Amino acid sequence: MPRQQVPNALTILRFAAIPVFVWLYVEAGDGPAWWAGVVFGLAALTDQLDGWLARRWRVESQFGRIADPLADRLMIGVAVLLLWLDGRLPWPAALIVLARDVLLVAGYKLVVPRGYDFEVSTLGKVATWMLYFSLACVLVTAKGTAWPLWLFWLGVALAVAAAGQYVLKARREVGEGHGSPARRRDEQASSRG
Repeated sequence: MPRQQVPNALTILRFAAIPVFVWLYVEAGDGPAWWAGVVFGLAALTDQLDGWLARRWRVESQFGRIADPLADRLMIGVAVLLLWLDGRLPWPAALIVLARDVLLVAGYKLVVPRGYDFEVSTLGKVATWMLYFSLACVLVTAKGTAWPLWLFWLGVALAVAAAGQYVLKARREVGEGHGSPARRRDEQASSRG
């Protein structure tokens, strides 16, 4: 496999891990879902690895910029939904995470065609790491264990703050007509020619 395809392959692998994670979680029953936690943790590691490799090898792609955060949103969203249905996460926190992810995905489709240059922020990355870590802790501990829930609430707070940051950036860029540098160059070139 050519080097430039490795980060994208890791992202696709994360999509493929979602049904495996669901199956392992359901099979675990009422106790700690260790194998589901392992798959979930490996998905979190691929999230770190694919971005790092893409930057290190300078093979960042448009596919990776879109698919990588989408894979995270789906993996985390599925975990939140399963754990909430199982009574292991409080419904307000689950609702906040799911609503935030729906808002980000729907908002992305609205603002990118209007010139918004999507980049995952540092706060967004930290929020994703905290959600992955806290949900993995919830998965592998007994139902009702309090400390993973506190970590999860911290992840929720960071995720909400990151969503606010994205909304403000989108309003600023779309509202002022500032798009991505590449889009502005294309517009300037077409106006000249």
